[in-house]
Amino acid sequence: MLLVVYFGYHAIQGDWGLIRYLQLDQQIAQLEQDAELVTAQREALQHRVTLISHIDGVDPDMLDEQARYMLGFSHPEDFVIFTGNEMASEAE
Repeated sequence: MLLVVYFGYHAIQGDWGLIRYLQLDQQIAQLEQDAELVTAQREALQHRVTLISHIDGVDPDMLDEQARYMLGFSHPEDFVIFTGNEMASEAE
C-alpha cells in the first residue's frame, strides 16, 4: 500500500508528474504567444526599414516623419499624436 501511495504521489507531484506537465504546457503556450508578438513587432520594424531604404531612394513621407520625431519639430498647425510605440522604443 505504501508503494502505491509513494508512486501515486510522485506521479502527480514529482518533477515529471502531472502538475509539472500542466505547468510546462502553460509555459509553452505563453512563450508561443510572446513569440508571435515579437514576430509581429519585427515585421512592423522591417516594413519601416523597407520604407526608409527604397531602391529608388528614401520615401519622403517616412523621412519627414523620422526627422520631425527625432528633432522634435512640428508646424504650429500640426496635430501630433503619440501612439505609445515611440515612447516604448525610447525607454529601451
